[in-house]
Amino acid sequence: MSNLGLLLLALLILAGCRQDMHDQPRFKPFARSDFYTDLRSARPPVEGAIARGQLREDTYLYTGKLGENPGDYMPFPVTAELLARGQQRYDIYCAPCHSRIGDGNGVIPARGFPRKPPSYHIERLRKAPLGYFFDVITNGFGSMPDYASQTTPQDRWAIVAYIRALQLSQAATAADVPAGQKVPSDPPHFGELGSGATLPVVETKPAPGSPEEEPK
Repeated sequence: MSNLGLLLLALLILAGCRQDMHDQPRFKPFARSDFYTDLRSARPPVEGAIARGQLREDTYLYTGKLGENPGDYMPFPVTAELLARGQQRYDIYCAPCHSRIGDGNGVIPARGFPRKPPSYHIERLRKAPLGYFFDVITNGFGSMPDYASQTTPQDRWAIVAYIRALQLSQAATAADVPAGQKVPSDPPHFGELGSGATLPVVETKPAPGSPEEEPK
C-alpha cells in the first residue's frame, strides 16, 4: 500500500472519532442548573428510595430499641460461637479502654486519657438493658466514639452478649448455678485485677499438708 493509501486510511479512521463522545452533556458537582426550580444540579434521592442492602426491615436488630426505649433481649440465640466472636471483637475494640474484665482500667485510661470509662460492674450498668449497650456501640456516648463503621450489627450484638457474660462472671454466686450442676472449684481470688495490657494475677492457696500450710 502506498503512502497515499495509508494517509487516506488514517484520515478515515480519525474521522470516526468525535470529540463530543468525550465531552458528553453533564453537570459539574454543585453547579447551577436553570433546568430545575431550585437551581441545583445535584438532585436528592427519590422519596422512599432504599439503597441495595439497606432495607433493614428488622428495626430492633439495627437499633436495639423498641420505639424510643432500649430493648432487653437478643435478636438471635446466644451460642458458644457467638460469645467467642463477641470476646474477640471486644478484645479488639473495647478492651483498650474498658479492660478485658470490663472494670474501666484499660491501657488507654492508664496512659493518661482524661475520661475513664465506668465499670460494667456498677449497679447502673448491671441493670442496663441489652439494647442500651448496642445503642452506645452504634452511636457512641460522651467521649466514646461510635463503632458502627468498624463492626457489623451482628458483631455488635455479639459484643453485647459478651459484656453481659463479663458482668455475670464478676458477680456470680453458688446460687446462680443451675440445679443438678456442681461447681468444680471455688472461684479464684485475684491479687491484681490487671489492665487491658496485663492479665489478672490469681492468688494461689497452699495445698493441704504442704510446708506453707503448717503453722509457724
